[in-house]
Amino acid sequence: MSLRALCSLRFRRKMPKSIEKNGLTKSEKFTIIAPVKLLPLSQSREIGKGLEKEGRALLRSRRGFFCAWDTDMPQQRVKAELIDEQGLERTITRLAHEILERNRGTEKLALVGIRTRGAPLAARIARKIEALEGKHIPLGTLDITMYRDDFRRKMPMVRGTDIPFEIDDMNVVLVDDVLYTGRTARAALDALMDFGRPATVQLAVLVDRGHRELPIRADYVGKNVPTSIGEEVQVRLKEEDGRDCVLLIAAEEGA
Repeated sequence: MSLRALCSLRFRRKMPKSIEKNGLTKSEKFTIIAPVKLLPLSQSREIGKGLEKEGRALLRSRRGFFCAWDTDMPQQRVKAELIDEQGLERTITRLAHEILERNRGTEKLALVGIRTRGAPLAARIARKIEALEGKHIPLGTLDITMYRDDFRRKMPMVRGTDIPFEIDDMNVVLVDDVLYTGRTARAALDALMDFGRPATVQLAVLVDRGHRELPIRADYVGKNVPTSIGEEVQVRLKEEDGRDCVLLIAAEEGA
């Protein structure tokens, strides 16, 4: 398996005590990309070059330290491919048509993508609408990090918001990849209201997997996917992941 393929297998795990000896704190976030034996490595980016031959994968902190991880961890198992590349293209086209139909054209229509994968999805839908109507659609991206209700516990990375137009009296369509508990959508509503008072706010999602914890419902849904709590829906886009698909990841054993 190539290093690029390994990089697609990402897991969040607690930092082992053995890493603390290398000067890292427990509060740092790591992305574990596949299994191998834990060894301290240098800060140099050159260490990645030899990992593939040695069967090692990379673990990197935000401070730039690198380690290798041991293979005893369970790997993600793809249970099903829910949407392939062609299916994703058709779904985006359908969402564009539904948005146009409900809003009776493009007048006062704007799209705002929720980072991370909601942003490229919004851009694709905007291009579809522009191709159909021949009119420019205002497009923005929204970072909800500071509005999350788990912000103090997870300390996620802030990426920034870019809404280069006035949203007052606009029909704003928020776009996200997966609708799950509804907490991301709730945070997005709070973040959006700091920019003005839109006439309406609508929600478009590629996948609705259920298990709502808040009274949130999407106006436009690409695909409804019944899931169990332990399963995970992963949307992969060329802009972020190098390929287009939606995968259902099986629950870990014992979960």
